[in-house]
Amino acid sequence: MNYKMIFYTVGKVVLIEACLLFLPLITALIYGEWWVAVSFAITMAIAFAVYGLSKFCFTPRDAIIFSKEGLIIVSLAWLIMSFIGCLPFVISGEISSFVDALFETVSGFTTTGASILTNIEGLSHGNLFWRSFTHWIGGMGILVFVMAVASKNNDRSIHILRAEIPGPTVDKLVPRARDTAKILYLIYIAMTAILIVMLLFGGMPLFDSILHACGTAGTGGFGTKNNSIAGYSPYSQWVIAIFMFLFGINFNLYYLVLLGKIKDVFKSGELWTYFFIVFGAIAIITGNILATCHSFGEAIRLSAFQVTSIISTTGFSTANFDTWPTLSKSILLILMLVGGCAGSTAGGFKVSRVVLLGKSLKREFKRVLHPRTASVIKDNGKRVDEATVNGVMSYLTVYVACLIAIFLIISFEPFGLETNLSAVVACFNNVGPGLAGVGPASNFSIYTDFSTVVLTFAMLLGRLEIYPILLTLLPSTWLRK
Repeated sequence: MNYKMIFYTVGKVVLIEACLLFLPLITALIYGEWWVAVSFAITMAIAFAVYGLSKFCFTPRDAIIFSKEGLIIVSLAWLIMSFIGCLPFVISGEISSFVDALFETVSGFTTTGASILTNIEGLSHGNLFWRSFTHWIGGMGILVFVMAVASKNNDRSIHILRAEIPGPTVDKLVPRARDTAKILYLIYIAMTAILIVMLLFGGMPLFDSILHACGTAGTGGFGTKNNSIAGYSPYSQWVIAIFMFLFGINFNLYYLVLLGKIKDVFKSGELWTYFFIVFGAIAIITGNILATCHSFGEAIRLSAFQVTSIISTTGFSTANFDTWPTLSKSILLILMLVGGCAGSTAGGFKVSRVVLLGKSLKREFKRVLHPRTASVIKDNGKRVDEATVNGVMSYLTVYVACLIAIFLIISFEPFGLETNLSAVVACFNNVGPGLAGVGPASNFSIYTDFSTVVLTFAMLLGRLEIYPILLTLLPSTWLRK
């Protein structure tokens, strides 16, 4: 175990976070929020001190990172990043409870979008900016960012890439993992910039455009208004809906588009399944809520926005979908579980795993009917190795076990099955709003500190896809050489 490399890399992550804190500090100064600016300055000082300590005590002789180190680095980096990131809320006094501030920060970094705030518009501009900016940071992954701009490690840094980017498999777009990280971030930045410009064309103020672009790109859902996106124009709602859909797609496909390999993009079974799920859900929900809307146009806009918001696990809302018919709410709950594509900024179980599970089930049916027939699973025209298929099955087992365990713990809260179950699903799948007591018109402030901590842990589990966090908590992981 390369302990020094682990803590040294975590220290570099804290350094990056300290530098990123400069942006909300400047925002606070622009709006004359002096004490808020001081709170960011204090937090930056703490972060620089942590980095200095890690550099002084843990500068490694060997920069090699293996799979185990990669998992631990990602887990520890996200934990310490969240603890430091919540300090501006606490120091400024705008979220007095440390547990609540940590929940809000983890919700930001994991791009969940669940909130304990009852009055978002009462937050300062500096903290509003930091709150939404955490989505953008966490969307692609802070370790991926470190690899792109600061990493000088050898190509074993692919282990960090695989530990932080969601999905059953993560492949390099180009031979070096560092260059892959750069490509991913350049695509991410370009799409975010385009979204900001399009929102500005729709009349949205610059500050709001930047924050909503951060929330959309990271598929997080933190905004600037208590009613989320409902108060903005239909144009802005359509733009955000389209980009939520786009950010739920595997970023590798965008790279193929840039290379001109359009045919390869449309060979993706995951992409076609994603299309089918999204447009099928929009059609059903539109028909289901049509009677409650003023027009067909309004029904399809509300439906399209909420479907793309939930399947991409963004969590923005333009309507209180908790008042919709049971069929529509049931579909949205299923979409919370499914999530977006692997290699996107979306959370959830991932469409790619759903596709592989479907193909695996189909193969088992064939084996029952024709026991002697050899059958392989193919995806995008290529054979899927058995290790990947078994990995998906194992992940499903652990995924369901974690959902059940967290739900049982939260069930001690007296809020009913719909509230508690949807709260767990929304946090574990990094969606944001749930149903009933934690619906789009409510928030998570109803829970006790203990349950808030459990749900905070659930968000980290979901964002890092379970294994990094669980393995980091096992003593045997640290003791083995």
